Amino acid sequence: MKDQTFPTTPPKEQAFLVGFAEPANMIGERNVSFEELRALADTAGLETVLSLEVKIREKNPATYLGAGKVAELVAMMKDIPDLHLVIFDTELSNAQHKNLEDAFQAKIMDRTGLILEIFAQRAHTREGKLQVECAQLSYLLPRLTGMWSHLSRQYAGAGTKGPGETQLELDKRKARARLQRLREELSEVRRQREIQRKARQKSRETAVALVGYTNAGKSTLMNALTNSEVLTEDKLFATLDPTVRLYKAKNNEQYVFIDTVGFIRNLPHGLVEAFKATLEEAEKADLIIHVADASAPDTPEQIKAVENVLREIGAFEKPTILALNKSDKLSFARGHELRTMYPEALFISALEKTGFEKLLDRINEKRKSPKPWAKLKLPPDRGDLVAKLFARCTVRNLSYEEDAIRLEAEIPKDLRAEYYPYREKSQEEES
Repeated sequence: MKDQTFPTTPPKEQAFLVGFAEPANMIGERNVSFEELRALADTAGLETVLSLEVKIREKNPATYLGAGKVAELVAMMKDIPDLHLVIFDTELSNAQHKNLEDAFQAKIMDRTGLILEIFAQRAHTREGKLQVECAQLSYLLPRLTGMWSHLSRQYAGAGTKGPGETQLELDKRKARARLQRLREELSEVRRQREIQRKARQKSRETAVALVGYTNAGKSTLMNALTNSEVLTEDKLFATLDPTVRLYKAKNNEQYVFIDTVGFIRNLPHGLVEAFKATLEEAEKADLIIHVADASAPDTPEQIKAVENVLREIGAFEKPTILALNKSDKLSFARGHELRTMYPEALFISALEKTGFEKLLDRINEKRKSPKPWAKLKLPPDRGDLVAKLFARCTVRNLSYEEDAIRLEAEIPKDLRAEYYPYREKSQEEES
C-alpha cells in the first residue's frame, strides 16, 4: 500500500469579488479600488475564484445593484459549489446587506467587513484586540436586525415582567454592554499612553510618528532607521499594533519613532473612532513623517486619503515631512512628474536605505522650527480658554468681537485636542 500524504493546512475559503467602475475608483483604465480589494482578500487568506466589475447607473437602496444584475451574479455562482462568500467593494447599508444575503443565499461582506476581518487576524497585543473588537461590535450591532427574526417572541408569564424580549433585543443589550466595557478599557489605554508620552517629553525625546497608506513601507523604514525587526510583509495591514523604537542621531539627539496602523481610502469613521488610542500617537507626536508609495499608480489619491484621516484626528496641521518611498522603482518620467507635484517631498527607498541622510536632516530642521500659529475663534463667554492660553503659550492678535473671541496662538501639544474644535478652517478645508 502506497503512503498517503495529507494537506497540513486547511483550504482557503473561496470568494466572489464584485467591484464598481465608478469615476472615484478609476485611474485611467485601471480600477485601483478593485485591485485593492483583491489585495485585501489575499491578505485575509481568501481565494478569489470569481470576480466581476460592474457598471451601475443608479444605486438601488434595497440591494445596491438592480434586480437583474443581482440575478446575473447569482447565476454565475451556481457552477462553483463551494463558493459561499460574496464581497462587495463598497459599504453596504444594513438593509442592503440582509437583502443580498437573502438573494444569494450566501455570506455577504462589504469592504469595511473585509478590513475588520484582516484587523482581527493581525491584532496581537491586548490594545490591538480591544480596538478591533470595539470596531467589530460597532459595525455588527446595527446589522443584528433580522438575524433572529426566525425566533418567535417569548411569552410573558408568571414571574416575568412585561411582554418578554425577543432574542434580538437580548443580543443587542449584551452587545451594547460589551461595547461600553471595551470603550472604558480603551479609555484606560489612552490614559496610560498619555503618561508614557509625558515621560518622553520630560526626557526631551522628539516623538516622530510614521503615518501612511497601508503597504507604503512604514515598517520597513522603521527597521532601516532603528535597526529593529518590526514585521514587514508585502500585504495590506501587515502590522496593526503600534511600535515604538528609539533612535540616537550623530548629534546625540534622541528620537522616538512610532509606527502606526496604515490608512486606506474610504476608511470608515467607525474604524477611526475605534483606533483613536493608536492614532493619537500621530496627533500627539512632535512631527509626522508621511510615508507614501511613489511606485503606486494612484500615489496622489493615497496621499489625499491619508491627509483626510489626519484632518479627522486633528493632526493635519502638524509639522509633516512627505517621504516618497520606493523611489528605486520609479521611471525617470514618473519621478519627474512626482517632483513637480510635490516639490517639498523627499525621495527615499527604505529597502535600499537611500535618501536617509536628507530625511534625518529634514527631521532635525523641523524639530528646531517654531511651532505653527493656530487661528482660533472662541465663544464670547469662554474667557477661561483665553486665560489658559496666556498661561501656557504666546498669544497674538487678540480681539473681542460681539459673537466671538479671535486670536492666534502657538498651542502646546497637550492642549491641541481641546482647542482643535475652535480653530478657523482654511478656505481649502471648507470647500
